[in-house]
Amino acid sequence: MKYNITINSANTLESVPDYWSDRDYVNLLLKFNYPDAESAAKDTLEELLLMAITDYEPNEAAAIILEYKLADKLNEGQLSQISNDMLLDKISEEYPDISLHAPLFHINQLLYKAFNGKFPNAKATQINLSINSLDQAEEPDFTKENILHLLDKGLTDSNLIKRLFSEQMAGSKPFPEAESILWELEAAGNSDYKILTSDYWLSKSDIETGEFEGELQKATSSVEMT
Repeated sequence: MKYNITINSANTLESVPDYWSDRDYVNLLLKFNYPDAESAAKDTLEELLLMAITDYEPNEAAAIILEYKLADKLNEGQLSQISNDMLLDKISEEYPDISLHAPLFHINQLLYKAFNGKFPNAKATQINLSINSLDQAEEPDFTKENILHLLDKGLTDSNLIKRLFSEQMAGSKPFPEAESILWELEAAGNSDYKILTSDYWLSKSDIETGEFEGELQKATSSVEMT
């Protein structure tokens, strides 16, 4: 099945709006020993948290937020190690388990903002694209793997995904890593889609052309988006 892909926009982000909920802010304020978190006005929660974070040493603050977000995935030693490494390196790009890159990015950027640049500045990429079938009437429910297959022809050969996963991008091997490489995939209606990923995996400069064709094997386009 062949498709026409149009890149409508590509933006570099230093934070993702609405990732942290009001409940997250309250919970974190309590962990940072802010006494009136439950009664604070919603529009002040982020500012209050940023101030509360800076009452701690950077690595201590990192450990608290990491524990809040990732205690079910990492042990105490791993959390402690990451809390120190984050001050030196872009752990959200370098951590071996790529399924943790997205939460590590959001944690890093919250700390980057609170400590005014003491943490490395990681970036994300948001792409809005249109996908139109060239040989069938109905569009399937694209998976993250489908989207990366379709993007293959529109990316430069130097793109990291193409270099590390050339066979998977070409469709000749299964691509489970796609679930972690693309952090979000959202259908926006009228054949439009929005994806979010790390600038490390896919930057604006990796997009070689704004319009191109892609192809999917029929069997790979039947799973719903996650």
